Amino acid sequence: MNLRSLRFRLVLWYALWLGTVFLGTGALLYFAVGQYLEGNLARSQMSRANRVAALVGRLGEVSSNQLRMEITADFAPEASGRFIRVSQPTGTVLYQSGEPADQSFDPSQISPPAGPGVRREKLAGGPEMMLVTVATAATGGMGYRVEAGEALTPALTELHRLLLSLVLGFVMVTIVALAGGYVLVGRALQPVTDITRRAEGITSRHLSERLPVAPTGDEFQHLCEALNRMIARLDEAFQHNRRFLADASHELRTPLTILRGEMEAVVQRRELDPAVQETMNNLLEEVQRLARIVENLFALSRLEAGLASPVATRFDLARLASTTAEQMCLVAEDKGVKITCQTPQPVMVEGDPGRFKQVIVNLLDNAIKYTPAGGAITLAVREQDHKAVCEVADNGIGIPADALPRVFERFFRVDETRNRESGGAGIGLAIVKAICTAHNGHVEVNSTAGSGSCFRVCLPLSAQT
Repeated sequence: MNLRSLRFRLVLWYALWLGTVFLGTGALLYFAVGQYLEGNLARSQMSRANRVAALVGRLGEVSSNQLRMEITADFAPEASGRFIRVSQPTGTVLYQSGEPADQSFDPSQISPPAGPGVRREKLAGGPEMMLVTVATAATGGMGYRVEAGEALTPALTELHRLLLSLVLGFVMVTIVALAGGYVLVGRALQPVTDITRRAEGITSRHLSERLPVAPTGDEFQHLCEALNRMIARLDEAFQHNRRFLADASHELRTPLTILRGEMEAVVQRRELDPAVQETMNNLLEEVQRLARIVENLFALSRLEAGLASPVATRFDLARLASTTAEQMCLVAEDKGVKITCQTPQPVMVEGDPGRFKQVIVNLLDNAIKYTPAGGAITLAVREQDHKAVCEVADNGIGIPADALPRVFERFFRVDETRNRESGGAGIGLAIVKAICTAHNGHVEVNSTAGSGSCFRVCLPLSAQT
């Protein structure tokens, strides 16, 4: 699980918030129940103390034995596990109940009363907590203090059971909240997953596609509609750029052709001054170079617009690579570079053989330009992972790592060693990528500066047998 994902964070915050609410509610409930149990017990003991005080007031001055008999007969404190004590303000104890039958506390450890009211008392040598109430009585001009008490153990036991239930409930609620929150958040974020999946398939060649819009009326619908409007604007901008590039390239072809023809005619004049002729030759070379750039831009614009994809033809890529390598050997020999072709078996693909030949020529030409004399170039075609793979590897100057992501951009040159003096305009690799994309393939490069480069073209195999 991705701990930084929106789903995890929402589930975590949901669980924390629910847990905090549960803990707060549980603490409030625990406190309220504790207060209720203690208050109820205090009221009960005060009522008992008042009844004993009424009994003392009714009996008047009697002996301690008679008072014991009356209180035992009416209240039976030892049998019920309660405490009763009757004393005078001077501290003389007239009656004190004995040790209860369950021996839960020792009455002799309960301190004398300080005054009327309710008090908690912790008995020494044991865990018992007593709740003692004090009432007053008067008879025959004499005042009496009546204490009635009972152990808090039963009430605390119930309170501890409640606490245990709250803890178990908190654990169960947390587990259910995490599981339920994970499912609910996953369902709530499902539109984001669908949007991401569809958005990843929208490229510059598929800007006509749009994101799915569910008529829910929520934020996701508004987001999809806004993204679709943005994609529509991008599509319009790309279409305008492609039309401009295609139109400009097309319009430049005719004047460049005329200009090249006129300059070739001027260069061929014998009476022309040698200095002027040399200047005209230089200008003619630049015009020819400009014409090649325009032709490449025109071809690139048609490829990217999907207008240069004729009916696919099934052909042997290995054989095409072999014949192309033989033709390029002459160029390589002039540079002192050796080309080795490795095509052990036929590799059938579908597409435009002319375009694929252009791919191989561009890659080989690129390798020849940037491989020094005495270097070697290997052209290999094979089947790999149910795909047709064409590799052009050299041991030339290589490409720096920071330049690899941009080698297929238009007019991009790595450094000053790759300039127009070597004949490149920075469009060849862009055309290679456009041709591969138009045939549902892709091209990639691996290179190390000073150790050579390897361009790999991967294409779908022919579906025919």
